[in-house]
Amino acid sequence: MQISRRTLMLGLAAAPLAGCADAYLGPEVGIGLDEGNFGNPSAHNLLVQTGQLPFAVNLAERFNAEVPTMVNFAFDSARLDSAARTTLTRQAHWINQFPEVTFRVFGHTDLVGSARYNQALGMRRARTVVSYLVRAGVSRSRLEAVVSQGQTQPLIQTTNRERQNRRTVTEVSGFLQSHPMILNGQYAMIIHRDYIASAEPPRPF
Repeated sequence: MQISRRTLMLGLAAAPLAGCADAYLGPEVGIGLDEGNFGNPSAHNLLVQTGQLPFAVNLAERFNAEVPTMVNFAFDSARLDSAARTTLTRQAHWINQFPEVTFRVFGHTDLVGSARYNQALGMRRARTVVSYLVRAGVSRSRLEAVVSQGQTQPLIQTTNRERQNRRTVTEVSGFLQSHPMILNGQYAMIIHRDYIASAEPPRPF
């Protein structure tokens, strides 16, 4: 799935628009998100003020280009099949090459069932993926947020069962602020690190 640079920046920024009081706009942006230890607006401000945002966008583009970011699920299930485990092993291998980078996992469902049930199911799927990545060696502190989008962002607009909508998506979200390279502002070294030549091929988990 191709994702534009603008979409990546909007996703990384994830900053709600301030001052929009029009009642017809619906609930505030991000009202249903689990933002981890800090909110998306704070994370966005930090990336902007420290000059990290362009580098985070570059890494997000690289992750999307080099690794499958999505896994799919059976109907009404949060269990990982063999294809999902293979994809997540590749994700973990890539993630572990960049110990300074943080990630979010978004859970999604199809449109069958109630919104409340699907919100919970999307969260279970996201947590299942996070647990697998942790078992594959990714530090839990780098998976900064687990988010359920439930049935709100289908890839295929249908009220029937649709496997493509039953998914999780792993995304770059920023940098681990306590890491020495981040404290020293060495973002370019992170982006241009030639990890491919020196890395071993991923082994099945």
